[in-house]
Amino acid sequence: MYFNKISGIILAFLFSIPCFSQEKYTLSGVISDKKSNETLIGVNVYIPELNSSVTTNEYGFYSITLPEGNYTVLASYIGYTTLSEPIALTQSKKHNFSLQLSGEMLDEVVITDNRKSTNIRAAEMSMNKLSIASIQKMPVVLGEVDVIKSLLLLPGVTSAGERSSGFNVRGGGADQNLILLDEATIFNSSHVFGFFSVFNPDAIKDLRLYKGGIPANFGGRASSVLDIYQKDGNSNSFHANGGIGLISSRLLLEGPLVKNKGSFLIGGRSSYAHLFLKLSEKLKNSTAYFYDLNAKMSYKLNPDNNLYFSGYFGRDVFSISDSFTNKYGNTTLNLRWNHLFSDKLFSNFSLIYSDYYYGLNLNFIGFKWDSGIKNYNLKYDFKSYISDNFKLKYGLNAIYYSFNPGRISPIDSNSAINPDQLDKKYAFEPALYVSAEQELSKKWNLTYGLRYSMFYRLGASTINYYTNNQAVVFDTEQQIYEKATPTSSRFYGKNKVIKSYNNLEPRAAVAYQLNNNTSLKASYNRMAQYLQLISNTSSPTPLDIWMPSDNYIQPQIADQVAFGYFKNFKDNMYSLEVETYYKKIKNRLDYIDGADLIANDAIEQVILNGKMRSYGLELMLRKNEGRWNGWVSYTLSKSEQQTPGRTAEELGINNGQWYRSAYDKTHNLAVTATYERSKKWAFGANFTLQTGQPVTYPTGQYNYLDVVVPNYGLRNSNRLPTYHHLDLSATLTPKSNSNRNWKGEWVFSVYNIYNRKNAAAINFSQNADTGTNEAIKTSIFGVVPAVSYNFKF
Repeated sequence: MYFNKISGIILAFLFSIPCFSQEKYTLSGVISDKKSNETLIGVNVYIPELNSSVTTNEYGFYSITLPEGNYTVLASYIGYTTLSEPIALTQSKKHNFSLQLSGEMLDEVVITDNRKSTNIRAAEMSMNKLSIASIQKMPVVLGEVDVIKSLLLLPGVTSAGERSSGFNVRGGGADQNLILLDEATIFNSSHVFGFFSVFNPDAIKDLRLYKGGIPANFGGRASSVLDIYQKDGNSNSFHANGGIGLISSRLLLEGPLVKNKGSFLIGGRSSYAHLFLKLSEKLKNSTAYFYDLNAKMSYKLNPDNNLYFSGYFGRDVFSISDSFTNKYGNTTLNLRWNHLFSDKLFSNFSLIYSDYYYGLNLNFIGFKWDSGIKNYNLKYDFKSYISDNFKLKYGLNAIYYSFNPGRISPIDSNSAINPDQLDKKYAFEPALYVSAEQELSKKWNLTYGLRYSMFYRLGASTINYYTNNQAVVFDTEQQIYEKATPTSSRFYGKNKVIKSYNNLEPRAAVAYQLNNNTSLKASYNRMAQYLQLISNTSSPTPLDIWMPSDNYIQPQIADQVAFGYFKNFKDNMYSLEVETYYKKIKNRLDYIDGADLIANDAIEQVILNGKMRSYGLELMLRKNEGRWNGWVSYTLSKSEQQTPGRTAEELGINNGQWYRSAYDKTHNLAVTATYERSKKWAFGANFTLQTGQPVTYPTGQYNYLDVVVPNYGLRNSNRLPTYHHLDLSATLTPKSNSNRNWKGEWVFSVYNIYNRKNAAAINFSQNADTGTNEAIKTSIFGVVPAVSYNFKF
């Protein structure tokens, strides 16, 4: 009560604008799905008489302040029929809306409106939102619907290949993406080393990818934010849906805990492709599978208070005979409390736990390796709807990290390995932010904000010190970098501050509406990333170790500007988005040649600080209406790194010159289309073409003690061949009996229909028989047909 009064006084003093000519009132409420009571994110609430609008937040809440009068309220959302309802506003009131899926009969009077068209007015750019319905229609490898693979069809988003984890945004690394599932951090978004995503599409409600113009409430990564929310569950009735495929199956259950007040959701997936390995004599002792579990409970305490508890658990298991076994995966938990202080002040309080585990058993050596990262996050966010043209969002969060760089232990008593625990590391990252959305006029819209982030590297740890504070030295005679020898060391006790950083991270975006269908937009954001991923992606099982910033590893600081042109035409049937961007990043790590990452308790001895830059042009043409739907996206871009020498005698990496980053893809073309031939048959197609991944090839060789040693050229000066494939799908929906709740569909798909042998890697070796050198291309997939059956009841 006291907080409410104080907040009201402060906000009224700072932001209210007296209006003596006419009384104003607030219309607020929640918008949800009529059948399930599921709240809907990003619903557009439009008042045509005033040309004013607002969108629902992450929990379906909206608030708009209007002069006294009679209005028509239009509520529209992708995949739903637009609802039109008259409202007589003579006092502030709460009014909830329920939307019906398109194609179903409504009792209310409705109009049709397509919301896939580009939002011309909002000062929001470099953001892509994909509906789950669209993702589920896309043909994918092995018939498994995949959220991450769908992102690769967007401009500015690429991958490093078919066997690579994660995704790359505007030339950045996979570790520079902040991936959130119900606000909890996901440190590895892939199953089976990039073949599948960790996100079960049946459990997802909303998905948004921010490539630039990132809102101030997000922080901690240098390139992008992928914000995903799970469904709350159906609070009206029990339902189930799932699918059975050739290599995996899934099942999701949802229903009311208390009708119209509480709900539950639980979903699971598991693959069983490893069972087919038993048919091969060579692979009968090998394993490759994953499983995951999504769960959520929601409960409405009263109209002003809601509780949510959600979680995710996933694991991958990969082994080859008796040689080694690799296990890794994410665990998250989140307890949230929504509270409505008033019809103009919404809050969300969250307690979040996230854990990423990575384990490796090397049986042929006789040791077991365990590593990982845990974080505990407290968030408190507020959104104040000051007026119909001014909204304020502010909040705080504090994250405590626990890093396990690695623990080595013997597998059994016969092992010669001595157990060893690398120094565990701890850190604390608090932050405050404030941001505003402001409509200056009918043509000008602004969003602007400021984030203040802090980072404290904490003990207990032993820190090495070196001459001139340099953990890497340069041998001028051999012209190579080598590990420095520590001159001293110091032990810092538990929670003692070893090193601290702080950064101001301004954000701003502006939109100027040329006319009702065309606008120009610009944005700027600064991001600070205090965690670094130490990864050896050349190994059979990529090693992932997250490290905090300290005396030697400085935080990455990214600055990005973007400009865009946006247009809807042919009555919103088509939309065009054109963006150009420039991004620079300080303190991007690179490794010295021959860097040893496994069991390295002094990782600072094999890394150098450099910088990155990327720039490009993105185009996206989308068809929004009709039986044919889809888009064409194209990106022309450049991504480079530079690691110069620290002195005039040092060479740096590639002689201190700019060189291609591992994520540089000059050309990136994607075409996706769906065709609704009838209620029974639907078809989909994806075509992807990307410039090959930068690699380093040997330029020669020499003999040393009868051993052939390759001599490599400049880093990333070569490329793999161009990557491309075409995928097709057909969905058969049999006519269902109207008296039955069971609904099913068959999905037939063909990945890489023309059997393109894309190179995942090219290895160079000497032929044992002829003695000649040869290049051997490794390909993961050729043509892959698949069939799956999806159902719901």
